[in-house]
Amino acid sequence: MLSRTADNIYWLSRNMERAENLARIIEDAHRMALLPSSAAEGGYDEWKSALISAGVAGGFVARHGEEAVDQRRVVDYIAFDRDNPSSIRSCVENARRNARSVRTALTSEMWESINSTWMEMNRLDPSAITGTELRNFLDWIKERVTLFRGSAYGTMIRDDAYAFVRLGTYVERGDNTARILDVKYNILLPPEETVGGAVDEYQWMSILRAVSAHRSFHWLYRTNVRPWLVAEFLILRPEMPRSLVACVGEVDTQLDYLAKLYGRRAECHRQAGQLHAQLTYGRTEDIFQAGLHEFLTDFIMRNARLSDEIQRCYLS
Repeated sequence: MLSRTADNIYWLSRNMERAENLARIIEDAHRMALLPSSAAEGGYDEWKSALISAGVAGGFVARHGEEAVDQRRVVDYIAFDRDNPSSIRSCVENARRNARSVRTALTSEMWESINSTWMEMNRLDPSAITGTELRNFLDWIKERVTLFRGSAYGTMIRDDAYAFVRLGTYVERGDNTARILDVKYNILLPPEETVGGAVDEYQWMSILRAVSAHRSFHWLYRTNVRPWLVAEFLILRPEMPRSLVACVGEVDTQLDYLAKLYGRRAECHRQAGQLHAQLTYGRTEDIFQAGLHEFLTDFIMRNARLSDEIQRCYLS
C-alpha cells in the first residue's frame, strides 16, 4: 500500500474517533455542570476541564480569554469552531477529506457513513444547539461514529487497510482515556474534606460514563465506585475496550500484522511491544506509588511518540 493511502486511512479513523471522544467530553462536562453544588463543593470548573481534556485550552484562551469560559463558548469552540482544528466539525471535515483521497480503498458503506455525516453537519445551525438539542447532537455524533466503525469492521477485508483503520482508532482512543482520567485526578481532585463524598463519587461515575464503562465496571467489580478501582479498570484491565492496556494491545497486534505482511520491523514495533508489556504486567499499587498523574503524563507522551514512529515507518 502507498504511504499516502495508508496515511489518509489512518487519519480518517483518528479523526472520526476524536469526534466521538469530543462529544463524550462535552457530554460529561454538561452532566456535571447540572449539579447545583458541583462548583461549591468540589472547587472546579467543569467547562474549563472540558477544554483541558480536549487539549484545546490554549487555543480557547488565546481566542476568548481565560475569563470567558462558559457553556456556550466552550461548546461552540469544541463542537463547531471551524478555526479550531480539533473541533468536532473540523474532525468530521478532515475525515471526509481523508476519505475522498482514498475513496477506492474504502467500502461504499464506509464512504457513505462519512459523507452523509459531513453533509448533515453542514446543515446544522450551531446557535440552535442548546438544552435538549445539545444532548441530541452529542448522541447523533456518537451514533454516526459508531455507524462508521461498524461499517468498517463489518465490510472491510482484513488486510493492511483494515490494520491502519484499527491503528488510528486505538492510538486516538488511548490518548483520550488517559487525558480524561488525568484531568479528573490531577485537576478536578476535590479538597480532602470532600473526597468520598457524593459529588466526588459522582465525578468518578461520570468518568466511567464518559467512556461507556459505567455498567461494565459494576459487572466486573460488583462494588461501589472507588478511585483506585476506576484507575485500575481504565488502565490495566484488558476486558475494558477503552482501557490503556486494551488500546495499546490492539496497536501492538496490528503493528505485528503489518510487520509480518511487509517483512520488516522498525522502532514503532519495539515501542508498542514495550509499552504493552509494561501495561500488561503493571500493578495499580505501583502506579499510585509512583504517581498517577506522572504515569498518565508519561503514557500520553509515549503514545504520541509511538504515533510519530508509525507515521515515520508507514505513513510518510
